[in-house]
Amino acid sequence: MTIEMFLRQLALVVMGSLGAAGLAADDPLARYRVAGSATHYAEAIDASRAEVLELMASGVPGVSIAVGVDGRIVWAEGFGHANVEHRVAATPATKFRIGSVSKAMTTVALGVLLEEDRIDLDVPIQDYLPDFPASPDGVVTARHLASHRAGLRHYLPDGSDMLVRNHYDDVVAALAVFDDNAFAASPGEQFLYSSHGFNLLSAVMQRAADRPFLELMRDRVWSPMGLIETVADHTDAIVMDRAAPYERGIDGALQNAYYVDNSYKWAGGGFLSTPSDLVRFGFAAVDGSVISIATMDLLVAPPTFDGGSPVDQAYGLGWRDYGDGWIGHGGGSVGGTTAFYVHREDAVVLAITCNLSGCLQGHPDLVEVRHRFRRGR
Repeated sequence: MTIEMFLRQLALVVMGSLGAAGLAADDPLARYRVAGSATHYAEAIDASRAEVLELMASGVPGVSIAVGVDGRIVWAEGFGHANVEHRVAATPATKFRIGSVSKAMTTVALGVLLEEDRIDLDVPIQDYLPDFPASPDGVVTARHLASHRAGLRHYLPDGSDMLVRNHYDDVVAALAVFDDNAFAASPGEQFLYSSHGFNLLSAVMQRAADRPFLELMRDRVWSPMGLIETVADHTDAIVMDRAAPYERGIDGALQNAYYVDNSYKWAGGGFLSTPSDLVRFGFAAVDGSVISIATMDLLVAPPTFDGGSPVDQAYGLGWRDYGDGWIGHGGGSVGGTTAFYVHREDAVVLAITCNLSGCLQGHPDLVEVRHRFRRGR
């Protein structure tokens, strides 16, 4: 057999084994084609597209949006640029910084560990991390951390512990960013939002699972959910279709975002994803395929401590209750903004991402797109 014949046969075998993936090689966006029923939502799509275009007209570099109904994506579209300097268009395949939506993903992994009896939500975190300083005012547990009720502080006012340039190879090592002045309140007393608390939670989960945190996310959440576009925002790796991050300067002009290495906060806000992957995540999180419905209920419900009533805050364990049946999370990053909503009863999921800090602020109508698709269901 000649080399030419061998290569021809090898190509036939590879193309036959790829199936639909082979088609995607000719059309990189084939995976993002919407469901055939999308025409049913033509009016909702047109109205929502007009709102996105208004947002783009305000000077936002790039936006991507996806909506799913009954387990299928009915709209996925990119607008503007993933990279302004190189004139790379934003598409449904563009990966954006999703910020604190990472927290919702993290607590699904927490739910997996809970169902496997690998973690106890109510023991001191020192059972897993004996070297982490204890709160002077009480015991801190994983339930406290996941619900932002551990009394841990958020970022410093000057942002110095948010604009981190150092790389950390391990989530435990990354705790050095804040462990010397971690506490701002007593555990369990109040809702005190803290991305640092989620970084600490990821270290607890890593010890409980006895495997690296990112490996846990990949193997127990992203892979079983089919989230092939969702990854950690590694600054030293080649990540295909990653959007460039932008922010506004003092004069309001668009500029490159401040360089950050998000290895210090994977769980708190360090993941990249596409809106289509977020829609898939939303459906898979609530359908009982990865964690049980009962565990998802636990993640959504505001927790109670010491047998008391819930702290008055519509936030559970990594998930926010927006009312009227909607749950999800927002995400603000250096150079990225994300909105993510799931309606469990009506099976509608919406995700919007853009590559600009604070780009959805001042555009309340845009995040109301979810109601339009719910009504048209």
